[in-house]
Amino acid sequence: MNPTIIIQARTGSTRLPSKMIKHFYEDKSVLDILLDRLNSNKEYLSISDIIVATSEKKEDDKIHEIASRHGVKVYRGSENDVLDRFIAAAEHYGVEKIIRICADNVFLDLESLRFLSIVFSEVVYDYVSFKTSSGKPSILTHYGFWTEGVRLSALKKAYAMTAEKIYHEHVTNYIYNTPDKFRILLFPIDDMVKGIEARTNIRLTLDTKDDFELQQQLFMELQEKGLQNSPKTIIEYIDTCHPEFYIRMQDNINANTK
Repeated sequence: MNPTIIIQARTGSTRLPSKMIKHFYEDKSVLDILLDRLNSNKEYLSISDIIVATSEKKEDDKIHEIASRHGVKVYRGSENDVLDRFIAAAEHYGVEKIIRICADNVFLDLESLRFLSIVFSEVVYDYVSFKTSSGKPSILTHYGFWTEGVRLSALKKAYAMTAEKIYHEHVTNYIYNTPDKFRILLFPIDDMVKGIEARTNIRLTLDTKDDFELQQQLFMELQEKGLQNSPKTIIEYIDTCHPEFYIRMQDNINANTK
């Protein structure tokens, strides 16, 4: 059985409220764009289904509306206990193998996602993702290109083993922080994008107003020039047309530790 994507999305961001539903390109939000990309490549990505997991708060009705408009399933649960929300969403829809995606990763690398989905469908590991040469999981970097695969059984095990708030807010961090308790498989990010690890000033995760504005401009220019939304193309374009972006990215990396 191919894995199912579960996208976490809510409007209640501390640093940039409503970033999920703000117009990002033309009349589309970042969630619209991500769902467009995933839906149009669903078969190629070897994905079984797509679920948006949001909160029960009224403010997140808009998230529900966007997901429904794109024809994907929705689950609504705890706003702050995201681990519980993921477990409940997976149980509700009968999912064991989950590809977890953050809705604000508009530059998500679909080739790496496809690779991860195929590998995860064939192996018996609890957690499958990517890493830097130091062993740091890619989810803790600022690149914004990669995602992670996790079993429902591993999430339930993590839930049972810790009540610490930090591990319930971030879904998978207990798993990769206690590798002796879980079966973990991580692939080098340089295998996915050659030379990427040397580029330590790249930040395409979206947390702040400046992140939003920089990425909005970058996405618009890539679209208008008909350029592929891939890490290699994105980096080459910034190198050539907007090297000044790296200064802003580095400032945001310094200000927003992971």
